[in-house]
Amino acid sequence: MCVKVACVGGGPAGLYLAILLKLLDPSHDVTVHERDPEGSTYGWGVTYWRGLLDKLHEHDPESARAIDASSVRWREGVAHVRGLTTRRPGDQGHGIGRHRLLEILAARARSLGVRLEFEHEITPENLPTADLVVAADGVHSALRTRHADHFGTETRTGRNRYIWLGTSKVFDAFTFAFVETDQGWIWCYGYGYGCGFGPEAGTCVVECAPQTWTGLGLDTAAEADGRALLEKLFADVLDGHPLIGRAAPDGRAQWLNFRTLTNRTWHRDNLVLLGDAAHTTHYSVGAGTTLALEDALALAGALHEHAALPQALARYEQARRQALLSVQSAARYSAEWYENLPRYINLPPQQMFALLGQRHSPLLPYLPPQLYYRIDRAAGRLEALRRLKRRLGPKIARTVHARAPASRK
Repeated sequence: MCVKVACVGGGPAGLYLAILLKLLDPSHDVTVHERDPEGSTYGWGVTYWRGLLDKLHEHDPESARAIDASSVRWREGVAHVRGLTTRRPGDQGHGIGRHRLLEILAARARSLGVRLEFEHEITPENLPTADLVVAADGVHSALRTRHADHFGTETRTGRNRYIWLGTSKVFDAFTFAFVETDQGWIWCYGYGYGCGFGPEAGTCVVECAPQTWTGLGLDTAAEADGRALLEKLFADVLDGHPLIGRAAPDGRAQWLNFRTLTNRTWHRDNLVLLGDAAHTTHYSVGAGTTLALEDALALAGALHEHAALPQALARYEQARRQALLSVQSAARYSAEWYENLPRYINLPPQQMFALLGQRHSPLLPYLPPQLYYRIDRAAGRLEALRRLKRRLGPKIARTVHARAPASRK
């Protein structure tokens, strides 16, 4: 239906939407406008799960194969608390360098005839002429901000401080490390992401309560000094590897408070929001890139199925809002779990790690942690028995039937 499409923002969402639109109809005129130079990115590694990879294979096998080949995988979670280590099996996770992901998507888009215009900033004053303008310009979207009242934009700022860092340490599992200091607890999430930064690399996200952040002097330290302190605090989990960061223009580290963003509506006339411009979910659930790519899938599908733009955009928004409900709820409870870490950190390591895995539960904040743990264990055993019964039930029935006396058959 759309003849000319302008995607503002060359992140995963904008690039993948451009790919999908050209695959659905090669006659579409699609341009991606990105303000930064090609090859520059301000992230480290991104995570995703098998379900997303299956969707990518379904809609564009070529880019999916390249993403798969450049990703690392893990099936375990590891938690380090007070010198103790606990491992738990889990679903297969994937990590890929953001730089490499963008490289794959940009190459694929070009091969399909998408125009990529780097170092080309689009503002509300110089919008390109197009049938559809896609605001894929991130959480600080200038296009959305111009019409914030229409979109009903709201943000909620989290309490804890966090910083996104790289490292040459290669993590063999999704790793959590909790360190107690005189100023309170500080912790990190670490995972590998393979190609993109180098032959082997990892991401390390560090988080702490505001009083710990100021107590350790991280609020005033120069970037290099703060990073050296973090390397010392997490020396065991990093195995002596350095952390890699980027200083702000004033020389300080780029510590942030996470901002959860929502919008009442996602479209206005021929302008539609995509990815972080439309919504954000706390980084502790590792869903940001997945949700952005799923937005692109939904928008491309709606544009292909509906001839009229208003109906297509309404369908896209309806479908994605519904899909996001459970993820946004999980992200909210996950963020709150970390903000209330003292409630859980003194549990025995096995219990603490189990509740770390249950942090998305809306019930957990309202029950004593050890009671929740016992209930969860009991429910798990019951579910295991139910699965065993479903698996063995038909076999037992056939055996009993085969052995029954003839008069009973």
